[in-house]
Amino acid sequence: MKLNGSQILIETLLEQGTDTIFGYPGGAVLNIYDELYKYSDRIRHVLTAHEQGASHAADGYARATGKVGVCLATSGPGATNLVTGIATAYMDSIPMVAITGNVGTSFIGRDSFQEVYIAGITMPITKHNFVVRRIEELADTVRLAFEIAMSGRPGPVLIDIPKDVTAAVCEFEHKPAAQKRPNPKIEQEQIKKMADMINRSERPVIFFGGGVIASGASELLEELIHRADIPACHAMMGIGALRCDDPLNMGMIGMHGWVSAGRAVDKADLLIALGTRFSDRVATKMGDFATGAKIVQVDIDPAEVNKNIAVDHNVIGDARDVLEALLPMIDHADHTPWKQQIETWKTRMDYKPKDDDSVLRPHQLMRKIDELISKDDIIATDVGQHQM
Repeated sequence: MKLNGSQILIETLLEQGTDTIFGYPGGAVLNIYDELYKYSDRIRHVLTAHEQGASHAADGYARATGKVGVCLATSGPGATNLVTGIATAYMDSIPMVAITGNVGTSFIGRDSFQEVYIAGITMPITKHNFVVRRIEELADTVRLAFEIAMSGRPGPVLIDIPKDVTAAVCEFEHKPAAQKRPNPKIEQEQIKKMADMINRSERPVIFFGGGVIASGASELLEELIHRADIPACHAMMGIGALRCDDPLNMGMIGMHGWVSAGRAVDKADLLIALGTRFSDRVATKMGDFATGAKIVQVDIDPAEVNKNIAVDHNVIGDARDVLEALLPMIDHADHTPWKQQIETWKTRMDYKPKDDDSVLRPHQLMRKIDELISKDDIIATDVGQHQM
């Protein structure tokens, strides 16, 4: 069947399972918006007050649903307004497809009205980006963008579509939804070495991050720490991967984390890092971080290994795949003396807020919220010290 570019774009988004798109209209995407209105019974458009809100909303949608978030903006200032949200998704490894309009193909490179090279601007903060110059390439470009956004270490992909491409007409044929590419094959020798290090350790600590959530490995993480009796701590991106009230969960580590968790890492003989980068928020003095421990880093992105902290062993792979291969090799252990030492540090070092009947203190408010919400409720915060 013959469709115009705007129809092809929407049909391909529907093909990928997209049910919601966040955006703000403008001249270069008017053709797309005309068609979105006609498809309003099949795809929901959320109008934001500003394009930056659209990119952040797509990011939040992806975090909450596990699906690829999609945002739409016009050319020039509309496109550049997406940048902060795209950068957020890139830093936090969130799958997103950002779609921007542009001037017609014959006007590209002529300093036309509201023309910017958004593909170049976003190159450092996307996994890949595309400029679609031919209508015949549009559908497969969208499919490939979804595949890239989902595969390996997830992240944002940008598709820039000139206005004349959204109006051009060509044949369109539906295809199956894009699938994420297979994860890297796990090297069994790497897994065996990691298991041996865990089984021999006396003061182990697991440090986990967003990679555990992205791979759906929360239950496997819980099984590992309880089988091997390993205290665990997390980065901010790891919040939610392990129950906060789990007795082996020491809480967040780093400059905004618990002192006792930092002390445990400092005194550990083995540190297992699962799906997390060693950022400056965690390892403020990178040369003094976990100096007494052998460090094992598990990450799907080889570029993260040894980037900030030199490690003794690494396993390249998806956190879920690694834990599935690792668990059968792990012995049941009892690290009671080590856990007792950590409890001593908690008692001596960690901040203990006191209730005050004369005023409402922040911790009292948070405690009440915690009592009222269910495990499936979602809390959104602004950014600042209160988020820490």
